[in-house]
Amino acid sequence: MAVPSSGAVSIQDLVDEFGGDAPHAISEYYRGGSLVPDVTANNGVPTSGEISLTDFYGASNAYYTLDFLVIAGGAGGGSYSGGGVGGGGGAGGYRASFNSEASGGGGSSETALTAVVATVYTVTVGGGGAGAVGVGGAGVASSLTGADITDITTVGGGSGATRSGAGGAGGSGGGGGQYSGAGGAGTSNQGYAGGQGGNSSGGGGGGAGEVGEAGPNGTAGGTGGDGVASTISGGSVTRTGGGGKGGYPSGTFAGGAGGGGDGYGTVTPGQAGTTNTGSGGGGARDSASGGAGGSGVVILRMATSRYSGTTSGSPSVSTSGADTILVYNGSGSYTG
Repeated sequence: MAVPSSGAVSIQDLVDEFGGDAPHAISEYYRGGSLVPDVTANNGVPTSGEISLTDFYGASNAYYTLDFLVIAGGAGGGSYSGGGVGGGGGAGGYRASFNSEASGGGGSSETALTAVVATVYTVTVGGGGAGAVGVGGAGVASSLTGADITDITTVGGGSGATRSGAGGAGGSGGGGGQYSGAGGAGTSNQGYAGGQGGNSSGGGGGGAGEVGEAGPNGTAGGTGGDGVASTISGGSVTRTGGGGKGGYPSGTFAGGAGGGGDGYGTVTPGQAGTTNTGSGGGGARDSASGGAGGSGVVILRMATSRYSGTTSGSPSVSTSGADTILVYNGSGSYTG
């Protein structure tokens, strides 16, 4: 129940809505302090300086700030059964709001969500695409949805190509196949494009932080694009690296920083992208399969004083300073 939106407002109205310790004073109730959430619904309440009871018209304790990191599943790397080389898988799309840290594809940090008490927020974590002797499987989208927010959805990584094929478009694009296959496009503000294939190699899969490297020939280039670092889970963690290319006749072609799988120039299956990083799988050659993409992840962070403790899907729960952090390695929900 919000503070009255017109007429007389008393200190007791503020106590009833926001709490506080007696003896009560209006100076306890600056927006962004320990009692009044710094959310759009409370923008009339000053953060410092002169303050009056009428500043609190319509203010409410039902709202609070919810930061997020939403990463889709990475794509599988490609190969070619008839004697040829595939591209690395693209990383899943990457959207972030915490601590002014960048989203993927060179995008800016997004605005944190305003959560509402008792609303159920549904978390969907996308799986990684399968590696293949052929075109790698695309990654699966991840999302955070709720009745009172604009849904946050990320696009699955783009498939690593087979010989002569183009990489798939996705959150980050897949690497192109041998014989100059084009790299797949990334999604704006989520990830970068994959690299172009060469005469005897594929291209590296795109990462959320960098374009996949082109494969000019069988033994050079073609590394996966690097991912993006975030501190939302406490320390700095890099995720969403692109998969390295497949090459010929030898060599190891590194996946991008943040979990991208390595590709190989020998007849060896591509390395899988790291689980729950949204990274792409490495490419391969001939009868060896490309590596599978890594599954995505969704991370939520809020003030511990506002954490409801009501979840499904068994997220890991931790604290950092005054905040509580929920890490969803699989789908579930959070009730505000």
